[in-house]
Amino acid sequence: MGRLPSLLLFLLPVLLLPLTSAEIKTLKITSDTRPMILFERFGFTHTGQATIAVSSVSVVSSVGATDPSRLGFFLLSEESLIQVLLELQTNPSFCVLDSKYVNLLFTFRDLSPPPDSSFNHSYPITAPNEYSLFFANCAPQSTVSMDVRTELYNFDGREKDFLSAGLTQLPTLFFCFFVIYFAFFAFWIYICVKSIRSVHRIHMLMGVLLIMKALNLLCAAEDKHYVKITGTPHGWDVLFYIFQFIRVVLLFTVIVLIGTGWSFLKPVLQEREKKVLMIVIPLQVLANVASIVIGETGPFIKDWVTWNQVFLLVDIICCCAVIFPIVWSIRSLRETSKTDGKAARNLAKLTLFRQFYIVVIGYLYFTRIVVFALRTIAAYKYQWVSNAAEEIANLAFYVVMFYMFRPVDKNGYFVLDEDEEAAELALRDEEFEL
Repeated sequence: MGRLPSLLLFLLPVLLLPLTSAEIKTLKITSDTRPMILFERFGFTHTGQATIAVSSVSVVSSVGATDPSRLGFFLLSEESLIQVLLELQTNPSFCVLDSKYVNLLFTFRDLSPPPDSSFNHSYPITAPNEYSLFFANCAPQSTVSMDVRTELYNFDGREKDFLSAGLTQLPTLFFCFFVIYFAFFAFWIYICVKSIRSVHRIHMLMGVLLIMKALNLLCAAEDKHYVKITGTPHGWDVLFYIFQFIRVVLLFTVIVLIGTGWSFLKPVLQEREKKVLMIVIPLQVLANVASIVIGETGPFIKDWVTWNQVFLLVDIICCCAVIFPIVWSIRSLRETSKTDGKAARNLAKLTLFRQFYIVVIGYLYFTRIVVFALRTIAAYKYQWVSNAAEEIANLAFYVVMFYMFRPVDKNGYFVLDEDEEAAELALRDEEFEL
């Protein structure tokens, strides 16, 4: 009874698994009982090739000798996945290695005789497509231990390209955005120097956020470049994760601090606003740990799905948490406007906060939902489009946020409207209710 649900559990996530960088991976499987192990997903061109090497293979069964032809590696396209699922539903005892819809690479019958128990072979891809590399264990009540080395790549002329067909443009894409953000940072420094009297602590923090984003993109470009040409990141992945961690924590912190009006409207944070930061920052630490585990391991680890769920849950909580300080500020300003007699100033502040609220909601919606939809529906050769859309959305958000809260002598926080009566009428409007 448990075998069919287990197979479905390992097959269905393939539909949502993003394309991987397919860098050369070496891993160790120890006493694994899973009927299916997903290694990675890769977009092949007509010059694609898969090299699989296994060694130190050991199969232990509690019901006697196992048939080596019941264990093996295969490639499965997304189109064929549905057919395989239908076969499994029709016959729960069906072995996926017998399916006519899979591209069988080899079974353990092809291994060298003990004690070597090894195999190493390259397979040209005859039909360009997006494939998932699986290991299947159809031997009942058996555990498998082995060392596995995988290389999935396309040939670009005579050179190997270890990036999927839809991701090979990423090094250039990330480097272009690095140049843009570095220029943005230089321009931000110019603006701050020009309006030095209006510079607050939040502006300096925003500048740090910009340079961290630029460095994050530079490391991402170098990481993908070295994976593309050599199959390994040469340490750039470590720098990428460091700057990504700093950048993400800074981004959420800046959004929260701007939402509270810190250093603009008030020098210190209230207790509830401190609690939001105390929640968001540790959650971002956890989210980044999950991101590193997901990025540096792969779906072949047993807890891969769990780490994905943790990352998604934490990200949703953080996105919701950063909205609260903005809402509190809007409500606080509405209450203050009824008693302090400064309707025009409060109207300007409310307008700015309301616009910022809408911008943040739009940014979070686009980068979490629209980008995911693009990644899901785009053809495998155009997966880079979702990365480009995400970076464009990030840049647009940074530009709007930095423009709204730039250091100028008269910004939206302090503009005075001489028509106090009109401002008071506007403040009574329910338009500002959220």
